[in-house]
Amino acid sequence: MSSLAEPPASRAPSRSPARTPALSPASGPSRCRGERRRNASDAGADLGAVQDTQLRSVDLNHVIKLLEDSDSKDLEKEQLKTLKKVVKRFETGLPLKDLEQIIEILNLCAEKMNEQEAFTEPLCELIKLCGLPFQKKKSSDEVSYSVSVSKSIAQLGYLMRVPSSQVRIQICKCIVSFYNMELPRKQLSGYQPTSANYKIQMAELGGLAETLVLSLALVENQLTAKLWVLKALQHLSSSGVNCRLMMKAQAASRLCLYLNGVDPSGQLVFRSSEILWNLLEHTSKEEVINQLSSLECVHALKEVFVDLLMHGFRHYDRQLRNDLLVIATLLAENPAAPMIESGFTKLLIVLATFTEVKIPNPLVKGLKLTYSYEDFEMKKLLFNVIGVLSKDPSVSLFVLTLQLLSENDVMPALLYYVKPNQKPGFHDWSAAQYEELQLHAIAILASVAPFLVDKYLSCQANTLLLLFLEWCVGQDPFFGQGNSFHGTGGRGNKLAQMRYSLRVLRSVVSLYDDAVNLNLCDQGAISQLLDILKYAANKSKEKEDAILLEIEADILFVLSVLCENDLHRKELFSYEGVDILIPFIQMDPKKLYSGLGHNRLLFTALDCLWSCVIGCYIAEDYFLEKQGIFLLLDLLALKQKNLCNIILGILVEFCDNPKTTSHISTWRGEKDQTAANLLIQLWRQEELELGVKRDQYGRLVDMKRPIASSFQKQQEVIPIPANCPSFAIMEISENIRAKLYSLLCKLGFENLPGLSAKDFVTLAIIRRYIDFKVGEVWSELCAELKEEFRPVGSDEEALKVISEVSEDTGRMVAALQTEVLESQHHQEIQEEEKAYTKIQAIHKQREMVNKSWENFLSRTSNYEALKKAKRLQEKSIEASRCKSKTQNGAVHSTDIKGLGTTV
Repeated sequence: MSSLAEPPASRAPSRSPARTPALSPASGPSRCRGERRRNASDAGADLGAVQDTQLRSVDLNHVIKLLEDSDSKDLEKEQLKTLKKVVKRFETGLPLKDLEQIIEILNLCAEKMNEQEAFTEPLCELIKLCGLPFQKKKSSDEVSYSVSVSKSIAQLGYLMRVPSSQVRIQICKCIVSFYNMELPRKQLSGYQPTSANYKIQMAELGGLAETLVLSLALVENQLTAKLWVLKALQHLSSSGVNCRLMMKAQAASRLCLYLNGVDPSGQLVFRSSEILWNLLEHTSKEEVINQLSSLECVHALKEVFVDLLMHGFRHYDRQLRNDLLVIATLLAENPAAPMIESGFTKLLIVLATFTEVKIPNPLVKGLKLTYSYEDFEMKKLLFNVIGVLSKDPSVSLFVLTLQLLSENDVMPALLYYVKPNQKPGFHDWSAAQYEELQLHAIAILASVAPFLVDKYLSCQANTLLLLFLEWCVGQDPFFGQGNSFHGTGGRGNKLAQMRYSLRVLRSVVSLYDDAVNLNLCDQGAISQLLDILKYAANKSKEKEDAILLEIEADILFVLSVLCENDLHRKELFSYEGVDILIPFIQMDPKKLYSGLGHNRLLFTALDCLWSCVIGCYIAEDYFLEKQGIFLLLDLLALKQKNLCNIILGILVEFCDNPKTTSHISTWRGEKDQTAANLLIQLWRQEELELGVKRDQYGRLVDMKRPIASSFQKQQEVIPIPANCPSFAIMEISENIRAKLYSLLCKLGFENLPGLSAKDFVTLAIIRRYIDFKVGEVWSELCAELKEEFRPVGSDEEALKVISEVSEDTGRMVAALQTEVLESQHHQEIQEEEKAYTKIQAIHKQREMVNKSWENFLSRTSNYEALKKAKRLQEKSIEASRCKSKTQNGAVHSTDIKGLGTTV
């Protein structure tokens, strides 16, 4: 529907006389008189019944044929008279089956209006009938006639071509009535009205909304008609389907261009903005903004906004002004919108800051903000615009935006709120409103400050923030309201103010700007931040929540940046800082999955340990005294992928301190696990994830590329410049094997406790990691050379020797691994033999005990056996005596007199 000039033909075929009696106007009264005579006996019969019967006799085909006949004075009167009958006939509503013919009659009337204005009134009356509920005989009629009804309703939109304000207004009233349906007092016999939403659905199906948007061009200079069109569009835009149709007709840009039109009532701006809001809600926001991003649209929006700002004193005007400001904010997010070229950006920046900086500006001359709720909302929206402008992705425009932000004193205006809350005066913001503006301003400051560092330093922002943080941990009797988005968790305390102030510090120190960091440290920021960290940690012991954890993480990050690569600052951190860090590293591992932010807090604590402790022997020794290495190894034993890398890096750095290796060697984990065993297990786990080939015993399989991952083997040979690292080199930083190798080098590869044969097999590979990595690099070099050109004989021989050396190293390691496994197997066999010998001895001992018990039983139960045992005993005694008799030696008897026992 790109044009309203030529509507599609919608003529229904004439019905045959057999189905619809074609009665002339003259024949009507005769039939009515006959019916009246037949019903004369009815007490309820009157003149109304006669008229109803007459109206039912109207033949729409006859009416269409009559309207199609050539014009004449007498015929015109007959046509007008017939149209009145049609209007009277369908005053209770149009049947669905007759709708096509009614629309055809409308089109014929519209054609005659060009020369005969007398058809204006009947046309308007017929259009009014379309606003009544359609009539159906059966429930299925709504579906059966849906196509014809949708086309008929679409024809209403095409009637907007009629050059008559009266007709156009009536069409719009008809469309509005779709949404405020009222049933007529009298119902057509045998019919019932269609469902309430039927016309709305058919309007969507027929594309009425798109046609109505295009008709705006026809009523551009007719204010009343234009307002009615906008009212109709406002109702239609409540549907997503209609909004998409309207966007096809460039509704957003068309409406925006009419915003600054002359309208004393103010409805033009109100209805246009409402439609724009509906388009934003029901269609693609990006598409709407793109349509509004022309210079003409932005100018129109700016002019209307300024007019409402300077001359709108009603509550309604202020609300409308704020609605337009939200649309302007969305435009500011689009780099293609000419916000700077139109001067809109500068105006919004000046409006956001003029109450704080008190510098006269012609753009806001004579403007006075009240402390009403609408002005409060506007203030927040203006702050939000500054936040949006500070995130402009377009580099060229961003430079201009920063220049505007700097020139119009945005930094002093935002820093105005970085001060202790004071009790508001009578003509001022309420305590809750001021707190909300304060937190919003500080949140925006965190976005703006990194881009306006010079302004930040010249306004002494670091000093203001540190003083404000001092107030946050002070004992002043202040209780936050905590009502706003930024005030979450700040009810009854100053945590919200602390949270956003620390965000500002985090954003500026993350620039690693020496001037900013030096300025902070010169004012004692390190000791103050440690005090605040201690305060937050104590609060967390009472009740942990996401805000406190965020505060702690931000402080640790700021300290990490300030102390990195500066020995003096690390010494300032040392004792007190380590005492605070230890509890964070001792965190219960179960809390890492709480969702409150413990994971982030632990990472920032480890980062702080790396930046603030390592490199300062005082801090390192104190950390070792506090058994910090044991805590790190406990964390490492969890084998969490995201923790292993940073912990191993810290341990490698710590090993530069000669006291560290003894701590690592002393550590014992669960089931008396040693550090060496843990590191080797991590190596095996890493190789499993990388897809490195090993046999079932962990031995080398591929001698040419023994430590290459599966992904590494899939890479094709790509010649790269000499100053670019190859894949083999880049792979070092992408996994933890290099760190594990470095750590085991510090511990030494000999005499490591708690290792199994499997561990020794893996250790043989780790020990040759550098050799294998060098071989990988040479292998890549050879492949690249062969891709580019053929080496000369001597070079080719050298490359061959180097490749063989790498393979020989792999074979030597494989042989060593086999030897270790065989030795282990031999040892297992020996241990098995020892165990078997021990089992044999135990069984023999048991046999001897059993035999002794049997002899004992036989002596006690069989006298002959007892006598035999006695003889054997005496014989044994006699055999044990010395054969040579001793002179004068006494001889003792071995018998005990009177003994009656058998043992």
